[in-house]
Amino acid sequence: MDFTTSELSAQVAESAHNFALQYIQPHLMDWDESQKFPVHIFKELGKLGMMGVLVPEKYNGAGLGYFEYSTVIQEIAKVCGSIGLSVAAHNSLCTGHILTFGNEEQKQKYLPKLATAEHIGAWGLTEANTGSDAGNMKVTAVKEGNNWVINGAKSWITHGITGDVAVVICRTGEPRSKNNSTAFIVERGTKGFSGGKKENKLGMRASETAEMIFDNCIIPDENRLGNVGDGFKQAMKILDGGRISIAALALGIARGAYEASVKYAKERHQFDQPIANFQGISFKLADMATKIAAADMLIKQACYLKNEGKPMTKESAMAKYYASEIAVEISTDAVQIFGGYGYTKDFPVEKFYRDSKLCTIGEGTSEIQKVVIAREVLK
Repeated sequence: MDFTTSELSAQVAESAHNFALQYIQPHLMDWDESQKFPVHIFKELGKLGMMGVLVPEKYNGAGLGYFEYSTVIQEIAKVCGSIGLSVAAHNSLCTGHILTFGNEEQKQKYLPKLATAEHIGAWGLTEANTGSDAGNMKVTAVKEGNNWVINGAKSWITHGITGDVAVVICRTGEPRSKNNSTAFIVERGTKGFSGGKKENKLGMRASETAEMIFDNCIIPDENRLGNVGDGFKQAMKILDGGRISIAALALGIARGAYEASVKYAKERHQFDQPIANFQGISFKLADMATKIAAADMLIKQACYLKNEGKPMTKESAMAKYYASEIAVEISTDAVQIFGGYGYTKDFPVEKFYRDSKLCTIGEGTSEIQKVVIAREVLK
C-alpha cells in the first residue's frame, strides 16, 4: 500500500484549505453562537466539487476517491468541525446511499443536484429510542397499492430541517425480525414530511441536527432503494464508508487543535522563555503528533481498501474509533496548553474541544466500534 500523497490530493488539500480560511474562518464563531446553518457555504463548496467528491463526473460529481475525500473533510475540519461534519454527512450518507444502491433512474434524478449542492442531503436511521439498536426502529413504511405510507419520527438527523432530499430507513417488517427494514428517498415538500425540533448542542453547532417527522407521508414505490428488507444491510455498508469520513473529521479537528497549540507554545512566554521549552508542554505536543500520525495511517489504510473495493469493516471501525478518541484527547490537551485563554471563545481550541466529542458518538459510538472490531477479529 503506497500512502504517498499524490499531486491530485495535494491540490485538493490546498483548494479546501484556502476555501476554509477565506470563507469559513471569519464567520465560524458567529455561526457557532447562533447555531446558524450556512447553506450558502455548501452551495459554494458544491461549485468546487466538494459536495460530490465520490460521485462520477457523468452525474456532475468530482469523480475522486477516498483519499481525496478524506483530505477535503480534514482541511475543512481543521478550521471548523461543524462545516466538516455537514460535508461528510451529505457526501457519505445521503449522496453515498443513492450512489451505491440507487438504480440508474434514481441516480440520474438525484445525484446531479446533490453533487453540486443544488440540493442538500439528509439521511435518517436514528430514532429517539433506537440509536445503536436500529433493528427495533419505530418509523414504519406500509405498502398500499403502488405507494408506501411512512409514519414516525427520526431524531438527530443532520440537515433534518433544511435537507432537500432524504434517504430514510423504515421498518417494513416485524420488530427485531430479520430483514425488517427498507430504504426510501423522500423529497422535501412531500405532504406529510416535515422538520421537527432542532437540537441545541454542545458542539458542532453550525451543523443542523433535527428531527424528521412523517405523518402519513405517501411516496411512490419508485422511490424505494433496492429490495424490500435490505434497508439495514444497506445502512451498515453505508456506515462503513461513513466511518472513514468521521475519522477524517476527527483527525481534522485534532490537527487544528495541535497546530494551534504548537503556535501558541512558541509564542507564549513564561519565566522569560517560550512555554514550548518546558518538558510538560513539549511532551504534550510530542504525544499529540504521535497520535495524529497513527490516526492518519489507520484512515489511509481504510481509504485504500475502500478504493480497491476490498472488505474494510474492521479497518474503518478502527480508524473511526481511534481518530475520534484522540481528537478528544488532543483538544483537551490543547485547552490545557492555552491555560485560561483556552477556556475562552477568543481562542480556537475551546471550539475544537466542544466539537471533538461528537466524533465519539455519531455514526456509531466508540463502544459500537469496539463491538464491530471484536466481531471482525473473532470471526
